[in-house]
Amino acid sequence: MVFAIPLNALDSMGFWLRVWVIDASAALAHAAGVGVVQNGTQLVAPDGRYHYDVVAACSGMRSLTAMAALSLLAGYLNFRAWWRRAALLLLCFPLVYVGNVARISSIVFAAQWGGQAWGDRAHEVMGYGVFVIVLGGALALASAMRRWWPERAEDEGRGKRAEEPGGAGGGIWWAVGGVAVLAVGEMMFLHRLASLPPRGLVGVVLAADGENPVELPAFLGTEWIGRRAEITAVEREILPPDTGYARKNYVAVANPSRQVFLSVVLSGRDRTSIHRPELCLVGQGWTITGTTEQTFYAPARAMSSGSEAFPATVLRVRREVTTPKGRTVVPQLVAYWFVGGDAVVATHGRRLVLDAWNRVAHARADRWAYVLMQTDAADGEAEALARMQAVFNETLPAFQRPTAAR
Repeated sequence: MVFAIPLNALDSMGFWLRVWVIDASAALAHAAGVGVVQNGTQLVAPDGRYHYDVVAACSGMRSLTAMAALSLLAGYLNFRAWWRRAALLLLCFPLVYVGNVARISSIVFAAQWGGQAWGDRAHEVMGYGVFVIVLGGALALASAMRRWWPERAEDEGRGKRAEEPGGAGGGIWWAVGGVAVLAVGEMMFLHRLASLPPRGLVGVVLAADGENPVELPAFLGTEWIGRRAEITAVEREILPPDTGYARKNYVAVANPSRQVFLSVVLSGRDRTSIHRPELCLVGQGWTITGTTEQTFYAPARAMSSGSEAFPATVLRVRREVTTPKGRTVVPQLVAYWFVGGDAVVATHGRRLVLDAWNRVAHARADRWAYVLMQTDAADGEAEALARMQAVFNETLPAFQRPTAAR
């Protein structure tokens, strides 16, 4: 049942494993004289010959899940003592880390010597290399333990007696057969379920294509102008293809230096479309210095029953940038919340709980939307929050359904 937990429920663990892999790979490259530049989760050549963004799939969580299952199987087949099986399972954790460091390091070295094309080849080859390192290490430990520290003879005898005709072994085979039948039936059911049209509610207004959120307004009264913000190729490559987007960068007419970035990301069938911004912000090189809760008040015209309060999480972030005057720190505020078919929540954990409940209790998989606002905070947090509220007031009626406030 542990292996049935969706991977994105472990996004925090996967993200920090990803960061540790990148840090170790960059350190190895520097020790070998390769001057790769690390920026968050990106590894870039100083001369621009190659550029890699180490995505979540390279964190090791997926290979860890697969290798943990194989390590459990190898332990079950080789040993009878529970602690020996546990030792084999625990070994896969450091081996997965070593395997992914070897993979990222080999990509950097290959790209340094032969350019981006060689790095891409190393990326493909070392996808299998990780499994060779981890599974090979686990099997090597099992072999060493059998040779140098074998189990006691009485344990072997108990195991053999259990496998004799009429013993416990016959019952085990019946159990194995039953599990196999159930597994095949479950695969057929899930395949049929995946082929059905998506079922669930959407808390934001959809565009005509039914996939993306409606386009955000270009003008907010006479005070704000919305400029188009393109979806990057990296985002489209990393997120599932049925992810929907709507975003604009709003600029104050009276003072163009005052801007608010507004983004709506709408999940498709794959729940990995939605994530916590704490992860991608750190990956982009931002440092989170604090977290608070903020309530935005929706205008009455946006709701069906008067004005209502919307909870949001606000992050204080900063990043050092190079200017003609030298290095300077840029402070910003980031506010985000999640919109389901009939709920608005401020945290990723709360969203996961509600989504799981709807799936289990109501057989309903909502298309959750992740809404983010970001603005400069050099003039103070009060001014930054006021700008966010002003943009919120004018854009909410356009993209968010009133029923989502319940």
